Amino acid sequence: MFTVSRRKLLGTTMLGAGALLGGLGAKTQAAAVTEKATILLNSSEKIPQGLVEAINFPLLDAIQGRRSRRFAKGACIPEGPLAYSSKHKPSALSELQQMLLLTSVCGNTGWTNLIPHNPHYAPKVPNYAGAAGGRTFPSAAGFHTVDFFYTDDKGVYFLSTKDMKATTAKHTDGTLDLNAYLKEHQSKIVKISDGRLKLPSSPEHMEAHNNWCANVEGSTLIIPVADVAQHIILALCYLVQNGACLYDDINKQPIPGLSKFKDLINPENAYPISFFEQQCLTEATVELSTACYSGALTLQAMGLGGWMFDGINPFSIFGASGDKNVPGLGFSFDTLKDNPIPHVTGLKGILEGHCPPFFNNMKSAVVSVVSRKFGSGGPFNAKTDGPYKDNSKVRSSAAPINEQFIDCVATMAQYIFNEFGRFPATVPAIFSLMYLQAHHIDTDFYDQHFNQNAYLKTHAEHDSNWS
Repeated sequence: MFTVSRRKLLGTTMLGAGALLGGLGAKTQAAAVTEKATILLNSSEKIPQGLVEAINFPLLDAIQGRRSRRFAKGACIPEGPLAYSSKHKPSALSELQQMLLLTSVCGNTGWTNLIPHNPHYAPKVPNYAGAAGGRTFPSAAGFHTVDFFYTDDKGVYFLSTKDMKATTAKHTDGTLDLNAYLKEHQSKIVKISDGRLKLPSSPEHMEAHNNWCANVEGSTLIIPVADVAQHIILALCYLVQNGACLYDDINKQPIPGLSKFKDLINPENAYPISFFEQQCLTEATVELSTACYSGALTLQAMGLGGWMFDGINPFSIFGASGDKNVPGLGFSFDTLKDNPIPHVTGLKGILEGHCPPFFNNMKSAVVSVVSRKFGSGGPFNAKTDGPYKDNSKVRSSAAPINEQFIDCVATMAQYIFNEFGRFPATVPAIFSLMYLQAHHIDTDFYDQHFNQNAYLKTHAEHDSNWS
């Protein structure tokens, strides 16, 4: 499927090195390196020039050249000063293009570096992280509670990388084997349904300025989704580990039952529930957004159109809009008394939120989170491999979590569920906000309506480079 060998990638890397050396004035050396690279590329099966360009595309150019380029092949703006009808048919991303984009958004990048020191924990190391593997975007304290859905003309898919071990797609010299890397991630894709996700263009489902360009034929739409309920449990573990707890500022009362945990927490060192949950939601939103931003930079390198945006109703995406003709992804949700906003809880067997109905009670959800930390493959399991010279020693040195600790966290979580009829109390259990769309740009539209430099060289040469 992906015919990208080590020999080919060595060639592309040397082409990049030759260009850099030439720019620095080392003309003779640059010529020699580039010539050798050309021989390596020419002596192997042909690969798209677009891949070579993408691998060597300068980061600063991607940052400076990032724009929302919404006009895809097949698009139409019927009226106004920017009216234009594309003369091209919509065309889907190739399999290689799609996998390069997906791994840029949520690909595994090796083992995470755990937070190494906190005087409060010494001589133990902080036990914050939820995952041992790193990804292409950051996560608060290494919680990693976001996973990914996407849709194209052929179907709707789920790609989970949050608990993926460090990639093994490396050569003996430590360089990335792109072919193996893409296949490694492709093997984790689960197809949920056939056909593109149905998202009507009416205003209740999609912002009017997006209904002509979002989720269109030929596009790939990536949908990051956060398990905020799990994020909050991880943050509660953080609080207890640092001697803090929650206070019910909504009902203006302390959480009952915490007095028996005074050797773990100080009841006077209490965070208001509403503030604490808002902070956790914000942290999860950073994951959603930076993942999309990583992909948005990759669009520039690959010469693809598209943009990151939040102009689709997330309840329509989840299937909780109230419109039976818009099933979305089919997530479960609750409708609570005196609250018109559905409380989305998860998708059975795919992405189950850490709250009822997917857990019988909040203690079982807390146990699941602790098991993720310390169980098989977890960041604090002595048998989990890692980046350290003595992985077993480092991982087994994390501050432990015992039954009393679990009970303390569960007491706060269960109080919230009992008191408010849901968990969390004030923010969604499952949340989506930011999306990334990729499509083939119609440069004719930009040529007609824009001055020069409306798109990059990679966009101008996209069709020939990827043919």
